[in-house]
Amino acid sequence: MEQPKITVYGAPWCPDCKQSKQFLGEQRIRFNWVDIDEDEAGRRRVQELNDGKQIIPTIIFEDGSILVEPSNAELAAKLGINPKAKREFYDLVVVGSGPAGLATALYAAREGIETLVIEKGGIGGQAGTTERIENYPGFVEGIGGGQLADQMRAHAERFDVEILSAQTVTKIRAEGDYKMITTESGDEYCSMAILLAPGTRYRRLNVPGEDDLIGAGIHFCATCDGPFYKGREVIVVGGGNSGIEEGLFLTKFASKVTVFEYSDRLGASQILREKAEEHPKMEIRLSSAVQEFKGSGHLESVLVEDRTTGKVEELFPAAAFIFIGLDPNTQFVKDTVETDKWGFITTSGTMETSLEGVFAAGDARGGSTKQVASAVGEGVTAALMIRNYLEKQQGNRGYKGD
Repeated sequence: MEQPKITVYGAPWCPDCKQSKQFLGEQRIRFNWVDIDEDEAGRRRVQELNDGKQIIPTIIFEDGSILVEPSNAELAAKLGINPKAKREFYDLVVVGSGPAGLATALYAAREGIETLVIEKGGIGGQAGTTERIENYPGFVEGIGGGQLADQMRAHAERFDVEILSAQTVTKIRAEGDYKMITTESGDEYCSMAILLAPGTRYRRLNVPGEDDLIGAGIHFCATCDGPFYKGREVIVVGGGNSGIEEGLFLTKFASKVTVFEYSDRLGASQILREKAEEHPKMEIRLSSAVQEFKGSGHLESVLVEDRTTGKVEELFPAAAFIFIGLDPNTQFVKDTVETDKWGFITTSGTMETSLEGVFAAGDARGGSTKQVASAVGEGVTAALMIRNYLEKQQGNRGYKGD
């Protein structure tokens, strides 16, 4: 395998280092990680590059250039990610580039609808960072999540879909028939319709120590962070499909993977349960609840309660990967469109939200099944509904003599 051509010098306790690592991971850009707390040569290298000062993260690129404490915008610019779209008006703006968003964009563009996709993270959403997808129709042997995302992107761009990466939408609003979309950079885009497909984020345990150690031994992406724990023992919290899939992936690196499930049975599909139970590197522990994470700068131990006996045990894994469910990325629209009590966007039978001309599809939509294949189906349905909406709007404007 080709070695990464970017090296990030940092430390687990450094919040800016966590931010840069997360950004590179979301963009599916491989990099070497050097922990200067553990690597004396790395520490000296940082000091040499910063006139004797120890400033992290210090990032060295293939061409020898260096960024020190970069913002995500600076990293995006260095990586050639355009921070602004080509135009200010589009027929349709899609928020989110997961399977639902890309499917909508593809179908809309094929209908001649000028489409912009805005994505805050990496193209493909969570599907893009999944090690392997084995239940997507047509791929008998399965397909890597990143590979599927790349193919979806290429397919959409073939029909002139414009994709704006590394930009977060902060607000949407209506101005008459027009919809206004604002990004964190302060740019504003106008469209006739919006498709909300912002996806979801991994739910947290909300136990003591968790917030302090995220990115420093506590992780939510096995594909992004699993390689850092080669030959060491790790734990996975959550026995659903995601937990077991990611746990199986972690066995490629870890010497042992212990899965802790809160209930008395795994929630994963039968085929995944069988794989986990038969894997020599995996151990399944049911009726187990994580009580606390301990560590100073990096995860040192985990307190786990046996819910059957009430006994609390202290374990010492190198890392903990948490997969206990999903929360929708809908904070930016909660005051604009109707959501359910969990924050998922509610829609009508035509995929339209409570705001006319704004549609929703994928994992962030209430009632969705959180599967790649169904997300694509929702995206296609939304595209057809959006086409009908735009045709109706054009007809109305023509009738009024506009």
